[in-house]
Amino acid sequence: MSDSKNSITYADAGVDIDAGNELVERIKPAAKSTKRPGVMDGLGGFGAMFDLKAAGFNDPVLVSATDGVGTKLRIAIDTGKLDTVGIDLVAMCVNDLICQGAVPLFFLDYFATGKLEIDKATDVINGIAEGCRQANTALVGGETAEMPGMYEGEDFDLAGFAVGAMERGAMLPTGVADGDVLIGLPSTGIHSNGYSLVRKIVEMAGLDWNDPSPFSDGPAADALLEPTKIYVRPAVAALETGNLKALAHITGGGLTENLPRALPDGLGAEIDLNAWDRLPIFDWLIKQAGLEQAEALKTFNCGIGMIAIASEENAAEIEAALASQDITPVRIGKVVAGEGVSYTGSL
Repeated sequence: MSDSKNSITYADAGVDIDAGNELVERIKPAAKSTKRPGVMDGLGGFGAMFDLKAAGFNDPVLVSATDGVGTKLRIAIDTGKLDTVGIDLVAMCVNDLICQGAVPLFFLDYFATGKLEIDKATDVINGIAEGCRQANTALVGGETAEMPGMYEGEDFDLAGFAVGAMERGAMLPTGVADGDVLIGLPSTGIHSNGYSLVRKIVEMAGLDWNDPSPFSDGPAADALLEPTKIYVRPAVAALETGNLKALAHITGGGLTENLPRALPDGLGAEIDLNAWDRLPIFDWLIKQAGLEQAEALKTFNCGIGMIAIASEENAAEIEAALASQDITPVRIGKVVAGEGVSYTGSL
């Protein structure tokens, strides 16, 4: 047996198991608040079980998605405003799932840090739970990794994993054709893409995170941390009409690169940039950086966070379904023969 004077524990090495256990206890109420039909157990097991039959599926196909928040986290960490980045994490995953026609069912998170600060981690995970509630998705588990030497100071990283399902044969996109209508779903802000450029622009402008915002009320950080809109409920309402042809989540790559992912070979899109009003934050970023229009359109969502596609005949029905779930849809263009996305009007 070694001399007790020379003994060392896991905590001495920088990993506090007791803190991890306390965090699990703190977040159990938040996770419980996200429970939905199909969830079979709570936090604490080696894995999470989900009953697809209890969730109402007959012949389901599973769909999965994973993503992170990106360098938007840097602003949250630097300002200590940690209660909304969890919403971003959920949004980036479930908004992708719904574009396949799948209803998100459950979510798991991965939180990695150098030293676990329980209060801060609780804020983050409570935000994840809020995102799950907005998406009607169960938070069934996750992993909190305390890794000294891997992360400096208060830094941490987040990853999310969502699983959804649809009945066999219900996959999107389907039947997209020349002349179909593009229906834009407004974004709440920058969402969670382009933040490496955003942070550079803010630095070049000499703007501190807590300075009065030149593009909104309150400090700049509040607008920059506005969470990503979760489109699950309006998208599900549109799906239930039976007449939705496709959805495109506008993330990294902007309108230019994401919309073609919902279009079959031989079809492109034409978008009228004057069809919607952009939030002032986009105009400020574009002006400060001197961004060319083409660069802005493949970097930021520019005010449109998701696009629904429907036939001209069914477009009004889809718009009504979206509007029933607190979305103000706007027709922004149409599907055309060709490839890629072309634009009329200007930013």
